[in-house]
Amino acid sequence: MIIQTTQPRRGRPPKIARENQDTKAELIRSGLAHLTEFGFASSGIDQILKKVGVPKGSFYHYFASKEAFGQVVMQSYHHYFLAKLDKYLLDDSYSALRRINNFVEDAKAGMKRHQYKRGCLVGNLGQEVDLLPESFRPLLIEVFATWQQRLANCLSIAKEQGELAADADCTVLAEYFWIGWEGAVSRAKLVQSSQPLDNYFNHFISGLTK
Repeated sequence: MIIQTTQPRRGRPPKIARENQDTKAELIRSGLAHLTEFGFASSGIDQILKKVGVPKGSFYHYFASKEAFGQVVMQSYHHYFLAKLDKYLLDDSYSALRRINNFVEDAKAGMKRHQYKRGCLVGNLGQEVDLLPESFRPLLIEVFATWQQRLANCLSIAKEQGELAADADCTVLAEYFWIGWEGAVSRAKLVQSSQPLDNYFNHFISGLTK
């Protein structure tokens, strides 16, 4: 996915003794952690900078604005998540539906590891889209479309393996999965339990295998 961002403008050069790319990477990591937990609209840059000890002038050395920063953070999360999806959905040592189950188990473990404070960055942004810069909307649509295609491909393999009906619409099923999954992740954060993820996934699978 290609995300267009405004070119960074000149700001105060970093005073911390670290390589420029390391500083930029730390800012992105800090942004990922913070925005995944708190969202974009209500988050200030100062909160993110404080966690890594980077002055505001240095931030604007790398990013032209909070909007440009958010786009880069979203791109970083998207690449991370695609790698995770590929790890599980392309693992041909398991049946196709089992691959999806393995992805769900990994997601459950991740939410538990972070004490259910973090969910899905893209899902969070989707819920607050009306509060975001308009440039985020097409990017979010593209990200979800990419995730859906990955899952649709896996479901197509399930059809070939006889796990799904021959007339199953894998594209529609994949869209349905992600719409419900993001809601289940949000509920898991609310109740601080993986039970909503289990409930949703079990219902999804039972609908496929009737």
